[in-house]
Amino acid sequence: MPAVSSAHPARHHGAIVIGGGPAGLMAAEMLAAQGISVNIYDAMPSVGRKFLMAGKGGMNITHSEAADAFLRRYGTRADRIGPLLDIFDADKLRAWVHALGIDTFVGSSGRVFPTDMKAAPLLRAWLHRLRESGVRLHVRHRWIGFSESVDGWHVLRFATRDGEIEVAARAVVLALGGGSWARLGSDGAWMPMLAARGVDVAPLRPANCGFDIEWSEVFRSQHAGEPVKSVAIGVTTVDGETLHRQGEFVISESGIEGSLVYALSAPIRDLIDTNGFATITLDLAPGRSAEDVAAEIGRPRGSRSVSSHLQSRLGITGVKARILREILTKEAMHDPVALAAAIKALPLRLVRARPIDEVISTAGGVRFEAMDARLMLTAMPGVFCAGEMLDWEAPTGGYLLTACFASGRVAGLGAAEYLQA
Repeated sequence: MPAVSSAHPARHHGAIVIGGGPAGLMAAEMLAAQGISVNIYDAMPSVGRKFLMAGKGGMNITHSEAADAFLRRYGTRADRIGPLLDIFDADKLRAWVHALGIDTFVGSSGRVFPTDMKAAPLLRAWLHRLRESGVRLHVRHRWIGFSESVDGWHVLRFATRDGEIEVAARAVVLALGGGSWARLGSDGAWMPMLAARGVDVAPLRPANCGFDIEWSEVFRSQHAGEPVKSVAIGVTTVDGETLHRQGEFVISESGIEGSLVYALSAPIRDLIDTNGFATITLDLAPGRSAEDVAAEIGRPRGSRSVSSHLQSRLGITGVKARILREILTKEAMHDPVALAAAIKALPLRLVRARPIDEVISTAGGVRFEAMDARLMLTAMPGVFCAGEMLDWEAPTGGYLLTACFASGRVAGLGAAEYLQA
């Protein structure tokens, strides 16, 4: 596409979607279904890169749990995500996947996956259908901001390999992602651009993230990468609520990460933001009561070592036993009362969340209060927002993708309505 002057930008008489992730592609699908021509612009050489990365370990599309429990996963933004899910919930998403010719199944955890566990076939089928409907893709076009609007046309600037260009449209859907995994296209660079236009945005923060612990060098070198299974984590939130989750996590070079940690990352992050650190408790024997653990530890161990006693009485061995030795003093390890208490509630001090670029997703972004029910910016009529760039968060398990699809659908329908009006 040739470069054009700002006085005469190339005009798209349909709609522009910026961002080729799930939210952007879904918005484009909704617009095309209304007979509106759609041009998608994406900074990367191909679209859906973060979607494909998320599917490398098994493409978790959504979750099968009941609607009320599903909605609670969105925490303080459940009231804003609820109306989006009313339009496109987990069941509708699953039916949509089936219509692409991809079968799904429900795993033992309740998570929903394509039968082949892969993201690529789904994305290929979707892109084929979009192209068949007339949607045009423009890759290696990085959005770098707005020029002044001209007679109700939003003029957008893009950096390309051939230089800067400008294009204009009356309706624009922004689906630019959050701030994690910048190498896949979502770098949060849009934040100051929208703020400069009077859009209310919340700072981006890590979500679904690991946390740093000041491990000893010996512990780090010996156990980084090891899973810690059949444990529970407890945390008291900033508001004084006590939360417990059971599962497993992984020892990392810098601290802890993994599904159990991600499930509690929002309250842990908020504690660190408030206090400068967070203390969580680790239950190494979640299937046994404190009284039972104390009774077993209190049994005479004779000439056996503490390690042998822990293994024979409670099955605590390997990395679990090493965590105890990492945190407790030598005296506490030999004190049955202190040891039993630590097994049920071992305190771990977390000092910081991992950097945003390493995390699975981000919280913060365009506040819902800055948009109407169609996800149109009140400060910029005709500009809609969708996906992870909105100010919400959710745990892993299919909840992130479901809300991205749903918000893309609502924004696309809203943009179509705006154009038709």
